[in-house]
Amino acid sequence: MASIADKVYDLVKPTVESCGISLWDVRFVKEGASYYLRVFIDKPEGISINDCTDVSHAIDPVIDEADPIDCSYYLEVCSPGIDRELCREHHFDYGIGKEITVKLFKAIDGKKEFVGVLKKYDGDLSVEIDGEETVFKKGSYSKVYIFEAI
Repeated sequence: MASIADKVYDLVKPTVESCGISLWDVRFVKEGASYYLRVFIDKPEGISINDCTDVSHAIDPVIDEADPIDCSYYLEVCSPGIDRELCREHHFDYGIGKEITVKLFKAIDGKKEFVGVLKKYDGDLSVEIDGEETVFKKGSYSKVYIFEAI
């Protein structure tokens, strides 16, 4: 399903940007019996319901014409919210110098969650925690979030 999200991301990015909005992410997920195509958009001053509506109307015909999804689904256009998951390369670049939360697959010293400032990303995360730099190797972390108060 990640390949569908990546295809749609590449497909709709120019249209979203032509609306003066940044494309944060695209996810294609199954919840219960239904599939959802979620398009997360952002801009510095925050996203309004009108932004979501405008982008939805702009990208719907683009997706319909390319037809990258062979099942029925619901299209949702929304803000990434205040707890934004960092998963694409540009997310990590955006997060440099900001406070992040790192969730691990396997505990270190009994902890599976760490909070610190992202110093560097090259697949591995270099995070300053309590004045000490800690490196989390790629594959050791399950999720990385940034809190963005608007």
